[in-house]
Amino acid sequence: MVNTENKTNRYGLVGKNISYSFSKGYFTQKFADMGLNDYSYENFDLQHINEFRELVRNTTGLKGLNVTIPYKEEVLPFLTGLDETAGQIGAVNTIKLRGEELIGYNTDAHGFQKSLEPFLAKHHTSALILGTGGASKAVAFVLRQLGMAFRFVSRNPTHNQMGYTEIDEETLERHQVIINCTPLGTYPNVAQKPPLPYPYLNKEHLLYDLIYNPSKTAFLLEGESRGATICNGLRMLELQAEKAWEIWNS
Repeated sequence: MVNTENKTNRYGLVGKNISYSFSKGYFTQKFADMGLNDYSYENFDLQHINEFRELVRNTTGLKGLNVTIPYKEEVLPFLTGLDETAGQIGAVNTIKLRGEELIGYNTDAHGFQKSLEPFLAKHHTSALILGTGGASKAVAFVLRQLGMAFRFVSRNPTHNQMGYTEIDEETLERHQVIINCTPLGTYPNVAQKPPLPYPYLNKEHLLYDLIYNPSKTAFLLEGESRGATICNGLRMLELQAEKAWEIWNS
């Protein structure tokens, strides 16, 4: 076991129940490949966001953090500044530490846009965003940038949101891009999926799942079986991680 507390360049992921983390494996391998022996990446599993301040205060050598569910919005009051894009989105997944400053960024938007664009066709003009958490805010930001109309879908819909029971054949005809921003279907609960009328999907649809483990969720398999184009969240994660690394080193 490597003693990361002796490293002078420490990075990590803030979240809850994050033993599955993509980021730790990705950056640990990256540091090894680059010969960065004095760098480490750790999981900082917080049961409550109030533990964040103590984490930052007591972790020597901390240079940067990623943030995942459920803290992408809850971490905002602890930051001293926000990048313009993160401010517009209202959610943070990357933090740069510089002295007493903690600056929040959102690289999810970059990762999502660059991974989505290769799959878009001319008829993909309207989307359903499943879920209303921090990740869905970055997705909505990107769709606005691309000029694509969208509706949020929630288990507990508020103003301007749809409930799952409202989605019917006509809804899926009008919204041919469906983006899953919920954790439904994540390993080990691989049988779970958002409650949609899947038989109405067809080859015109594009299903994008932010989940990467498993590589084909039950949601994506439903789409694939009906001829839809599918994409998981792995490429998005790789792209957002590289953008975070760029920010930490700028």
